Amino acid sequence: MKIVTYNVNGIKARLPRLVEYLTEAQPDIVCLQEVKSVDDGFPIADIEAVGYGAVWHGQKSWNGVAVLAKGRTPVERQRGLAGEPEDEQSRYLECEVDGLVVASIYLPNGNPQPGPKFDYKLRWIDRLAARARDILAEEIPAILAGDYNVIPNDDDTHSVRAMQADALMQPESRAGYRALVSQGWTDALRTRHPKGGVWTFWDYQAGAWQRDAGFRIDHLLLSPAVADRLIDADVDKDYRGREKASDHAPTFVRLR
Repeated sequence: MKIVTYNVNGIKARLPRLVEYLTEAQPDIVCLQEVKSVDDGFPIADIEAVGYGAVWHGQKSWNGVAVLAKGRTPVERQRGLAGEPEDEQSRYLECEVDGLVVASIYLPNGNPQPGPKFDYKLRWIDRLAARARDILAEEIPAILAGDYNVIPNDDDTHSVRAMQADALMQPESRAGYRALVSQGWTDALRTRHPKGGVWTFWDYQAGAWQRDAGFRIDHLLLSPAVADRLIDADVDKDYRGREKASDHAPTFVRLR
């Protein structure tokens, strides 16, 4: 069973690449981020045409998350996080697929920092952590998958110096991520590649892809029941190098 997180950076702009990936890689479940489409504009017909059902939580021009499943439609459990009723950003969608709970997460970037965007990022991490505790308390198989906009360790980036002032690598961002994981979640990619050096994102600027100057911000966190079934975790890196690709590559786990 292959479960993927994939920040598509605009589903309409990247639709050919997404359809290509679904057709070639045949993942069982895909969590999408940065859909950047209102709900009515989501290209469900194109996705269904290649054998996938979907649930989505859109927003005009920004954010947006979705969960796709091969051969079925995911069952929605929750959209959005509690804690800030006035927060209308589409960043969290939780679904169930054949007894497996999956959440598609697009954590705020937080730049520039310090400032209100960074403060929002930290509050959002705390709200995610509260929901994650509730999921763990259910003692069910669950995966929190998405673009966390956090570089957890120094060896998760090509250059600590280049990223040291970025919100993605601030001590507070890292502390929030560590606190989340320490609830009892398994960082699948880190478990599979404990020495780091695995990237999921390469900026469009300054030839980052050509220089392999990337970093790891797309994570799949596994509940104990899922961690026991982990076979592999990696990045479908080649898809980042295709024409008009997203700046993220699909990142996946394989489960028994």
